[in-house]
Amino acid sequence: MQAKISPKEKEERLLVLAVDVDNDLYRKTGITGPVIGRVQNLNAATQLSLADPEETDANTMFQAVKLYDELKKEGYTVNVATITGSEKEGYIADREVARQLELVLDQYKADACIFVTDGASDNRVLPIIESRVKINSVKIVTMKQAEKFENTYFVILEKLKEPHYARIIFGIPALLLLLFAISYAIGTGWELPVALIGIYLILKGFGLEDALLDSFKGFGFSIDRMSFIFYLSSIVFFVASLFIAAGNYYAEESITNSPLLVWAYTIEGFLLLLPISFVLYLIGRIIDVKGRKYLFRGLNYGMYIGSTIIFWVLIYSFVAWLIGQIYFGQFLLYTIIAIFLGIGISILTGHLRKKALSKRKVKGKLVVNELGAMIGKAAGIDVKKGVIVVTTSFGTQISYKVDRIVEISDKVIIR
Repeated sequence: MQAKISPKEKEERLLVLAVDVDNDLYRKTGITGPVIGRVQNLNAATQLSLADPEETDANTMFQAVKLYDELKKEGYTVNVATITGSEKEGYIADREVARQLELVLDQYKADACIFVTDGASDNRVLPIIESRVKINSVKIVTMKQAEKFENTYFVILEKLKEPHYARIIFGIPALLLLLFAISYAIGTGWELPVALIGIYLILKGFGLEDALLDSFKGFGFSIDRMSFIFYLSSIVFFVASLFIAAGNYYAEESITNSPLLVWAYTIEGFLLLLPISFVLYLIGRIIDVKGRKYLFRGLNYGMYIGSTIIFWVLIYSFVAWLIGQIYFGQFLLYTIIAIFLGIGISILTGHLRKKALSKRKVKGKLVVNELGAMIGKAAGIDVKKGVIVVTTSFGTQISYKVDRIVEISDKVIIR
């Protein structure tokens, strides 16, 4: 189906826009978005097709180039671009799509765009695009050789290969079955598996799953590193916490009929050694990032240690009050102390960041995001305001809070 555009719109500056929300382009070819211009898009689409001939995003890019050629031939002022999101999808992908679209619009002042999509998850970014540029037309790319049911089958099959969907479709049921099998074997009943699945769903619901997975990817298990000792100790203390919690559960279940007290003692046992496990893990991470000269990540992990201790004080004192080990006045006092500790740690971390920034020369360094996409070059740092000023390749300046700086080395990485 041909995109229909009225003759009077020939006066408008048009942008043919393709979107790869899950960033298959980078994962399969190493090419980062945005990709601007006919030659660049044609080359990128060709490389993506060679990497994966069944990739629908390549067909979308080819269609965008074809539509660009048709409009150019008819006399329109037009450009073509492909922007990408993130394989993590959700908010992170949408944020990256918005950022790249703004970069494209800074370079090419489009009055309207023609949105080219494969009709899958890309459609959800329509509101993001419409909030920044008028959409005159939507072109949906479909494979001619695929019937509806056949196409649906292959789309589902391809999606199941992606880790994001595989964890949901296969991971959760498999984990549930495994937990019930273990629970049946050791005779703990159905409560423990349900509780663990509940914890997982909380992590999933609050968007913590990807952060934890990224953290474990960089665990750095290697006997050649000093951090290995801390990681191993962290696991030992965590397992010990589980055993203490289980011991408290069975001990209290045999002497009391109150489920609240049983679980309170269980949580108390679990929390007894848990902060040691977290602190050891974070010390291991600090050693790793220090070895790689990731100063700002080290500062973040230092803040996490403080936050872990504060959180532990709050929860542990609450449970201790609940089971009658401390008075309410003591619980209130510990809570106030924890709050002031939190404020103190935030102030100290901010001071250390500013002190570290004042010693770093960033002017002229390349600034990229965590996906590797270029943002621009650093124009300087305003320590008082706590921002880094970045000059994009289009001459515009963007300010980012220094809290978003992940690392400063030969380039500046911003999350």
